[in-house]
Amino acid sequence: MSAPQPSFSVEVDQNPYLHVGATQVDAIVTVTASGAGSAAGATGGAVEIIVVDCSASMSGGKIHAAREATAAAVGQIRDGVEFAVVAGTHDAAQIYPRTGTATADATTRREAANAARRLRAGGGTSIGVWLTLARRIAERHPGAVRHAILLTDGQNGEPPEVLERVLAECAGGFVCDCRGVGTDWDVEELRRISSALLGGFEFIREPADLADDFARMMSTAMAKGLADVELRLWTPKGSRVRFVKQVDPDISDLTDRRTESGRPGAPAAQGDYPLGVWGDETRIYHVCLEVPAQAVGAEMLAGRVSLRRSGASDVLGQGMVKAIWTDDPGLSTRISRQVAHFTGQARLADSIQVGLAALRDGDERTATARLGEAVRLATESGNDGTARLLERVVLVEDAPTGSVRLRAGVDKADAMSLDTRSTKTVRVRGTG
Repeated sequence: MSAPQPSFSVEVDQNPYLHVGATQVDAIVTVTASGAGSAAGATGGAVEIIVVDCSASMSGGKIHAAREATAAAVGQIRDGVEFAVVAGTHDAAQIYPRTGTATADATTRREAANAARRLRAGGGTSIGVWLTLARRIAERHPGAVRHAILLTDGQNGEPPEVLERVLAECAGGFVCDCRGVGTDWDVEELRRISSALLGGFEFIREPADLADDFARMMSTAMAKGLADVELRLWTPKGSRVRFVKQVDPDISDLTDRRTESGRPGAPAAQGDYPLGVWGDETRIYHVCLEVPAQAVGAEMLAGRVSLRRSGASDVLGQGMVKAIWTDDPGLSTRISRQVAHFTGQARLADSIQVGLAALRDGDERTATARLGEAVRLATESGNDGTARLLERVVLVEDAPTGSVRLRAGVDKADAMSLDTRSTKTVRVRGTG
């Protein structure tokens, strides 16, 4: 029996009514993929690359945990998937296989696990070098679902501009999920890497938890079968895209990732935004447009959202964003519940990150105000996971109003957990 053809449903939630003179159109676009998890065999196969920090700081319990985690991840790779394991220090070296990739089966998984258990710690941290090797491995498999796992316990030793150049070179080449273990890595640095490579990132507080996390991460990767998905956004002449953001399951700004795909000189604009690798799942996006103001009663198509694979013409799913001008305040002042919710989730993330930065800088007044705002927003939206982490950083006096006091001697790991969690969102209550 042939695998089902992947398709995408696209649901647009908005209030299309604008008051006279208004130009901003906000829409929440919910995208659900079906059949994508079974598509790998038909779209070029799959490649997995595991990149393990083996710098000197990983010595002791962390390198032992990294060995077991790598073996656990390898154990989840399904038969037929190409894979490689890379050890990263100030250099990068394949430990299995020595070159290229191996095809997963019982023998190669066992050999790779044995190689992983011989990992040794020593040397520096050059993440750009590690990613460059991963890119070269991935490039040998065009059209495949290309995914990497990157583990580190420290900050990159390369100049920032070197890493930025490498990220630009790697973007679109593979998706990378990142993990930071311990408390000596930089949250913003790992967030930047995972965002550029369309992956997620997590803080692993205890090295002993790495193996379970790696096994889950690889199991999730094995359920993704459709690579190089793009969101195409058409907008009419005279309009402007203010931003396109993923807002669920986490927040990621895609605005600057746009590549123009419309015809030069065409009366409308069209651009593509990369969405990475998909399985059977739902993700949610916030599209904000600016359109020319029209007369009362005018109606226009403000934008058309479609899903497709990069380089392909087939439309996998499509939705419309509308604008209607009215002088009825009862219509124009209605707020889309979804738009309001995810706008609040973005404010929650910003409040946490600004508040923690102020706390690190010793600005207690700003830290208290912004973390208090975060408590209020987390409470309003039902983001219970973030609320619990906030309680480790502040003493909550009144959650609905955001009245808090800073805790004395905040544990660094608690602050890092909160910072990492800040971009994780929840959906509107009652929507699943």
